[in-house]
Amino acid sequence: MAGAGMIRRIWALVYRHLALYRRSWPRLLDFAYGPVLQLLIWGFTARFLALHGGALAGIAALLIGGILLWESALASQLGFSVSFLEEIWSRNLGHLFVSPLRPRELIAALIVMSLLRVFAGMIPALLLAALLYAFNIFTLGPIVLLLFANLAMMGWAVALGIVAFILRHGAGAEGLVWTVMFGLTPLSCVFYPVAALPAPLRPLALLLPSAHVFEGLRAALITGGRFWHELGVAFALNLAWLALMALVFRHNFEAARREGTLVALGE
Repeated sequence: MAGAGMIRRIWALVYRHLALYRRSWPRLLDFAYGPVLQLLIWGFTARFLALHGGALAGIAALLIGGILLWESALASQLGFSVSFLEEIWSRNLGHLFVSPLRPRELIAALIVMSLLRVFAGMIPALLLAALLYAFNIFTLGPIVLLLFANLAMMGWAVALGIVAFILRHGAGAEGLVWTVMFGLTPLSCVFYPVAALPAPLRPLALLLPSAHVFEGLRAALITGGRFWHELGVAFALNLAWLALMALVFRHNFEAARREGTLVALGE
């Protein structure tokens, strides 16, 4: 019965957020706005390159595929982080933790909201990619699901670290929600190989699961080799980063509860 109680508590928190979105179409529109806008910008750039033929034509698929995958990582991180911020903005965080809700159940609910945001944001972008650019990333086969899954996991790890930082430093750290993932874009090598980076930055890039995901994408689209190796490395790194960020979250959560700042967040 303990497991059933945990599921009920997770569902209750998820349902609270779903009720917010159901009554607010601007929130729903925001899900798809970023992925669709980025797809249009890079998609038309890719079409321009494809019209020139030759070597440039092969870059078009990499640009569109890269932006679709990277936007899923952004959506994953935002879905987790913004759902947490909703609890702060509504001054509900303290109420949650005088209830039977446990921190791990909060994290589970935030992961569910993250997945829902990925689905809601990426489906319009995927449909537009097919309609406007005749690009279907699923032609790569089941590997696409693994690419998306790895990037979603990376989004959770980043979001967990951001949430931990907010617990420790308060509302002044909220801006990190919209900046950290963008700051990781150059090292994620979305549109170019890791070898294109300056030598001192390559080891840093290889610590990110996203760099291996995009190396795998390029291998699948161009050479057809070593993408399973890259995905395996990405998965291992994701597990390591998630474990590390979970420890950081637990430490900062306990510190916030001990110092009384947990209830004061959002005041």
